[in-house]
Amino acid sequence: MKMIADLCVVPLGVGVSVSIYIAECERVLLASGLNHQLHAYGTNIEGDWDAVMAAIKACHEAVHAMGAPRITTTLKMGTRVDRDQSMAEKVSSVQEKM
Repeated sequence: MKMIADLCVVPLGVGVSVSIYIAECERVLLASGLNHQLHAYGTNIEGDWDAVMAAIKACHEAVHAMGAPRITTTLKMGTRVDRDQSMAEKVSSVQEKM
């Protein structure tokens, strides 16, 4: 099943700046081959359910491996079975109506 997820990983116990941890998660996502888009408060990811969930797990593992003792994650996700729809198509649909 295809999905689009909005992921926000926040390492705890590592200080105020977390960009090095987010950069590592982005490297994990690049290596996964999944289509994804970083934004100011998270990352949108699209792909097969199992592949997306595996990438999210790998992000957690990588951030913990960097020394983060705790991670809190917010995850929103959606699926459609009536048709395929990409992240870009969702954004275009709104922009066309403006």
